Amino acid sequence: MANHPNNSNQHQVRAKKYLGQHFLNDENIASKIADSLSYENYKNILEIGPGMGVLTKYLLKKDIITHVIEIDTESVDFLKANYLNLNDRIIEKDFLKYDLKEIFNDEPFAVIGNFPYNISSQILFKTLEMRDQIPEFSGMFQKEVALRICSKEGSKVYGILSVLTQAFYEAEYLFTVPPHVFNPPPKVDSGVLFLKRKENHTLPCDETLFFKVVKTGFQQRRKTLRNSLKTFNLSDNLKANAIFDLRPEQLSVEQFIILTQLIEKDH
Repeated sequence: MANHPNNSNQHQVRAKKYLGQHFLNDENIASKIADSLSYENYKNILEIGPGMGVLTKYLLKKDIITHVIEIDTESVDFLKANYLNLNDRIIEKDFLKYDLKEIFNDEPFAVIGNFPYNISSQILFKTLEMRDQIPEFSGMFQKEVALRICSKEGSKVYGILSVLTQAFYEAEYLFTVPPHVFNPPPKVDSGVLFLKRKENHTLPCDETLFFKVVKTGFQQRRKTLRNSLKTFNLSDNLKANAIFDLRPEQLSVEQFIILTQLIEKDH
């Protein structure tokens, strides 16, 4: 989602449905999101979809170099006119397609934003791909997606996003945001979550295979792993292991790592 400052220019940017824009107009919530990061061990932060800068202005008060990435030209023009201290740190690109190493090289940076619902999961997946450079992440999602990311095994909403995120980050659901603080208001509640990268964020298994096992397992989440992982052509000896009697939602992140290790040894 984008943002919405309380100033005389507040009506200049029109919310565009195709971009999933809902402008936040609550200063207190913007301030709370900005305060959710530790700002330790990195010098740069990237805000995705700043819109009209209600969150941006609180980031600019922090002892951090703030960069923003915005695909909407109308919002970019607004930011350039109203946030002169952003200078040349407004990136007019599509976050999902842009190579962030052009800005940050190999330096660490945090990610923050009020994300459009229609690309929020993709934003998270790109963050996971760049996990070596992103120690902290704070953002607003559709509430049910935020809860899913933070849920534990045994929960009905536990799934691919939960396992892949929690393999590398500690995930915490911070607070719920009601629809009426946005313009236009979305039809559902929003939720803000915080991710802090684990000290050891490399897995003791083949990470590509781990992603494949998790995604394949949850594609048929009601089946046992013995059935949902048939495409891996596992040996009968391996399939006799009791872990294959379980459904994917019953496995913790650690058990998915063990499962991946077992499949590695079987091939």
